[in-house]
Amino acid sequence: MIDNTSNITFILGLTMGMGLLVLLVVTTTSFIKVAVVLFIVRNALGIQQAPPNIVLYTIALALTAFVAAPVFSEINHHVFIQQTTPSNFDEWVAAFERAREPVKEFLIRFTNAEQREFFVLASKQVWPEDTVIAYGSTDLSVLIPSFLVMELQRAFEIGLLLYLPMIVVDLVVTTVLMAMGMSMVTPTIIATPMKLFLFVSIDGWTRLIEGLIMTYSVGG
Repeated sequence: MIDNTSNITFILGLTMGMGLLVLLVVTTTSFIKVAVVLFIVRNALGIQQAPPNIVLYTIALALTAFVAAPVFSEINHHVFIQQTTPSNFDEWVAAFERAREPVKEFLIRFTNAEQREFFVLASKQVWPEDTVIAYGSTDLSVLIPSFLVMELQRAFEIGLLLYLPMIVVDLVVTTVLMAMGMSMVTPTIIATPMKLFLFVSIDGWTRLIEGLIMTYSVGG
């Protein structure tokens, strides 16, 4: 009976740990921005099912792994190489503390002081007084929401720049069809192939992926 209880506890702990790890990876890496931009591009092209969601998420994960590779390498160095492998709860807590530093450095690079300061002040106003802790502007509880807000803002800025030329194509096609008296023809029938041709002719996917990666350059 004790062994079964221990096994269930271990499985539950492992499941919760994996879920928390996935949440941390999504919220502290480039995944959100890359995924949002890819979906915006697909909508701008007017093709709702190609590439399918699984393909876009796979691309986002691959680019995220590439961008975050140096951070993962530093975490591995601080937790497993520089120190002994954790064997109990206290050692895992200490390992987590060491792993936070590379993550915090990455998040600080892509947030601004004003955004971090807002969340510091908001914690004092939103949280109950008995639960408020004196968080600094470099604490993960402040850095993560600041990073998410900035990533969404950058994603929509990029998406807007990508959407504008597609809207121009739609307007031109619609205007030409109306001028020719072909108002019964759905503009998307002609506009979608033209947008695809434009996107392919400028090597759109390559330029888009290169641009997304370079937004995380050291000097960016």
